[in-house]
Amino acid sequence: MSVFSDIPASHYLLETALFFVVYDRYPVTEGHALVISKAERPDYLHLTPEEKAELLEVVDATQRLLAERYAPAGYNIGMNCGEVAGQTIPHFHCHVIPRYPGDTPHPRGGVRGVIPSRQAY
Repeated sequence: MSVFSDIPASHYLLETALFFVVYDRYPVTEGHALVISKAERPDYLHLTPEEKAELLEVVDATQRLLAERYAPAGYNIGMNCGEVAGQTIPHFHCHVIPRYPGDTPHPRGGVRGVIPSRQAY
């Protein structure tokens, strides 16, 4: 059973037929949210075509909600697929991370920072 299964619906920011959205328990920035599949799928690569289609709508709705609440200057949107890619919970979730001026000294490269020596180019 996934740790996400224990999250009460009262903590949901948004909910659709196939996903729910909550704030990340260990946020990178203010407003960091997770889009989580209701079905316990290991990662994005195991989502059904229907889930993949709905995911885009849920990410967009999450972004609009975060824009309204926090007015960030940008976003990182990402998924880790597999332990070697940094995934620690084997239940699909997509990070929607608001970004703010000055939240890191060198934002260039964004998600390329998963391998620090390759971030700068």
